[in-house]
Amino acid sequence: MNQTRTTKLVAFLAGACLMTGAALAAANDAMKIGFVSIERILREAGPAKKALQKLEKEFAARDAELQKLGKQQKDLQTALEKDGMTMAESDRRNKEGELARINRDLQRLQREFREDLNMRKNEELSQVIDRANKVVQQIAEQEKFDLILQEAVFRSARIDITEKVLKALGDK
Repeated sequence: MNQTRTTKLVAFLAGACLMTGAALAAANDAMKIGFVSIERILREAGPAKKALQKLEKEFAARDAELQKLGKQQKDLQTALEKDGMTMAESDRRNKEGELARINRDLQRLQREFREDLNMRKNEELSQVIDRANKVVQQIAEQEKFDLILQEAVFRSARIDITEKVLKALGDK
């Protein structure tokens, strides 16, 4: 008698699991899901490309200054290696001091350049992401999506709406 009850309970639970799984599958079929690749938008969208070009222009003068200082450092290093043995001790020490100063300045300026560039890049690209998110929201409302993801371990090309977002961003 006890074994019959257990068998009936297991059969009931298995049936309940099957019905729950079927109900979930039916609900998922009715749910409309989309995916957007933010990396692709930041790489391919017109506003993102314009933002990066703007940054290149904005930082071109500082980059040229760094290149000039780097060349000066390299030339001084070469001169010291070439003529250091034949120079007077005081001249050699002066050149080595100047080289050390240039190295410090170059490293400081490079660090500041990278920090400023990264900060501005983040500012500009966050504006692009904000615009893209608004476009995604418009598409979601127009096409009646239930869920749109920006990150996924796996996604089907069938649910990828990145191309629509890129086109809408290009039109603006």
